[in-house]
Amino acid sequence: MGRGHLARPGGHRSVPHTADLRVEAWAPTREDCLAHAVRGVAEAFADLGGAAVTRTRDVMIRAERDEELLVALLEEFVYWLDTAGEVPVDVEITPVRGGLQVGFQVADVDALPLIGAVPKAVTLHELAFARGPEGWRCSVTLDV
Repeated sequence: MGRGHLARPGGHRSVPHTADLRVEAWAPTREDCLAHAVRGVAEAFADLGGAAVTRTRDVMIRAERDEELLVALLEEFVYWLDTAGEVPVDVEITPVRGGLQVGFQVADVDALPLIGAVPKAVTLHELAFARGPEGWRCSVTLDV
């Protein structure tokens, strides 16, 4: 089980899934659960151990439902990975009216050892994100 870059309660793990990448995350708060999902996706394909943050990408994520926020957040991850070659090393997430204010702290993917297939798109297959008695849990599948 992985831990976020900053000391953050909760965790994440990648789950074996045929020809896809599946990540589960959990934490006491919704925002920490989302942060663990981001970190879980990044750690599934890149060794972040020696990653040096090169910049912060500030974005606003708008969505009405929590599942839509998870998808939109990871679509933003995939967008920056695909267009700028950047992978989030850490993420700061602040709830705002109608969505999230997100600060992706990114590193250049070319400077990191790749250990798995790079995600290409977020799918809605078996998407889940909900609050339970022990906190927040989410699971998401990405095409690789």
